Amino acid sequence: MNARTTIYRARSILTMNPNRPRATHVAVRDGIVLGAGALGELAAWGEYTLDERFADKVLMPGFVEGHSHAMEGSSWRFPYVGFHDRMDPDGRVWPGARTLDQVVERLREAEARIDDPEQALIAWGFDPIYFRDRRCNRSDLDRVSSTRRIAVMHASYHIINTNSAGLAALDWLRTGIDHPGIPLGNDGLPTGELKGPEPMAAIQAATRMGRDFMIADDDALRRFGRLAIRTGVTTATDLANPLTDATVERMLETTAASEYPLRVVPLLRPMQMTPAQSVERALALRARSTERLDLGRIKLVADGSIQGFSARLRAPGYVNGAPNGLWYTAPEVLRETIEHALAGGVLVHIHTNGDEATELVLDTMEAALARHPAFDHRFTLQHCQLADAAQFRRMKALGMSVNLFANHVFYWGEEHIAQTVGLERAERMNACATAIETGVPFAIHSDAPVTPMAPLFTAWCAVNRRTSAGRLLGRAQRIPVDAALRAITIGAAATLKLDGRVGSIATGKCADFAVLDADPLEVDPGELKDIPVWGTVQQGRVFEAARA
Repeated sequence: MNARTTIYRARSILTMNPNRPRATHVAVRDGIVLGAGALGELAAWGEYTLDERFADKVLMPGFVEGHSHAMEGSSWRFPYVGFHDRMDPDGRVWPGARTLDQVVERLREAEARIDDPEQALIAWGFDPIYFRDRRCNRSDLDRVSSTRRIAVMHASYHIINTNSAGLAALDWLRTGIDHPGIPLGNDGLPTGELKGPEPMAAIQAATRMGRDFMIADDDALRRFGRLAIRTGVTTATDLANPLTDATVERMLETTAASEYPLRVVPLLRPMQMTPAQSVERALALRARSTERLDLGRIKLVADGSIQGFSARLRAPGYVNGAPNGLWYTAPEVLRETIEHALAGGVLVHIHTNGDEATELVLDTMEAALARHPAFDHRFTLQHCQLADAAQFRRMKALGMSVNLFANHVFYWGEEHIAQTVGLERAERMNACATAIETGVPFAIHSDAPVTPMAPLFTAWCAVNRRTSAGRLLGRAQRIPVDAALRAITIGAAATLKLDGRVGSIATGKCADFAVLDADPLEVDPGELKDIPVWGTVQQGRVFEAARA
């Protein structure tokens, strides 16, 4: 028996389809859009049920979060110690910890609730760059406990702080340590701040953070899905996952549930693989894709975090004189992986925060494309925060896309001016207007859980470029509202090569909608972030935020 057509009426529908940008009704059958327009036009599809529940709402294509991590769900099992207030997947807002003493006190409260003396204390969201007088060190966390191992993940997810017990568990509470990711204090001992993949992996293993915190199990994926409903997201990446067989099986099972509200797009983070093996693995994963778990792409990480001083910057470097950052992937491994991926037809997204990292990738891509020409490869630079206009022109010439971290202007703009890159470079950070001017396809993102997943807030950041102190930072890089809306819908979908299925409301595409209480093109641009999200429609299934 054929499924019956449902036609939804809305106050307005922003389709992101240039051939029909506005509509009042959209017809859906079997999770697919039949068409958008006036009711009389859509009646040609045959018998239908008219659904009026969105009659006072505004529909848009379901938002596409092109850079997020499913550990946004698992993070909420542990204490949040970030500087800014933060909403959890259940809608509760947790207040920020505004001083180092407040962080310590919150950790003390959490430590008092742990009965097992062998269990580590894990927390997340920490960002000591806001405490400008000094960095956090092991003695600060020793105030919480000198015997229980503690691991506190930074908001950037590129640094972990630990205490003396954590260092001792690794046999690192001694002199003679010589590693660029393990800073030393004046006493010759590690400070407790651990940067980069190797030191972080070690403390994650010692505290079981890797298993309990980083893995997207069923509970984490479901929390991730609930948060997506609250923010209008119907497609979201898990942009760095080792994707073991067990993980893939678990993700397939969870996303297949009839009530699961989200299309998850995990990208393989190669771990202990050769470049050739990582491409082979991505191709094997692609064959296992379903409608709600889309596999077969690779994520590489070139450098670290700007506010963590682990990003690679070109001269003149960090404004406060900090040493240059770290290479997370060896340049030779980067080159080999890109060449194998181009030859194998595998899409690669590459994290580059600093402009030196971006320059390395552009040089590598130019040489690799000369050896392995590829049409429509869409290799995408993720974050790419300090790229200048010359680098954008190179991206265009190389057929690359970019996904810019617009939220950074709000969360770290003031700190970038004062501590990391100075005013001139901070004004050009996350250069959305330059992307438009040079014709580079672009998206914008949250990098959740680094910052909250909330595409309308991300769009607000790109449009208004206001710091948390209210400063306009980079007037020339502001973009119009319609461009920002494209960047969180069809633009993000295009970076994933999903724009044929999602990102706009058009005949034959997935019936994925964000349901809003106001029209983003009619409100004041300064109020864009404040538009309430009623919920989502994903593959024709309705999910209300109030019931998530």
